Amino acid sequence: MMEFDHIAQVVPDIAGAINWYKDTLPNVEVLYQDESWGFISVNGAKIAFVLRDEHPGHIAWRVSAAELETLATQFHKEISDHRDKTRSFYLEAPGGTHLEIITFEGSDWK
Repeated sequence: MMEFDHIAQVVPDIAGAINWYKDTLPNVEVLYQDESWGFISVNGAKIAFVLRDEHPGHIAWRVSAAELETLATQFHKEISDHRDKTRSFYLEAPGGTHLEIITFEGSDWK
């Protein structure tokens, strides 16, 4: 089963983006933050902030580890292992939008 997980926005400054959202919206929970990426939740909606050289801006869809393997084979994509122990690959949709197909199985994320 595929379910929506998060949107990732390319920003020039991770801390600046997180601080702006914290100052602008109520109930911002910082899930993760370092110099190269950040992750927040606002009333259940998750937004990742990424640097241009690290990841494209994207819409992420969560799948099981088995589904990730099946879809990677179907789309002839290599799965990347990330430092937070998530695994994913990207597809480019019409109009240049990137989709991340990701599994959190084996990671510390929920």
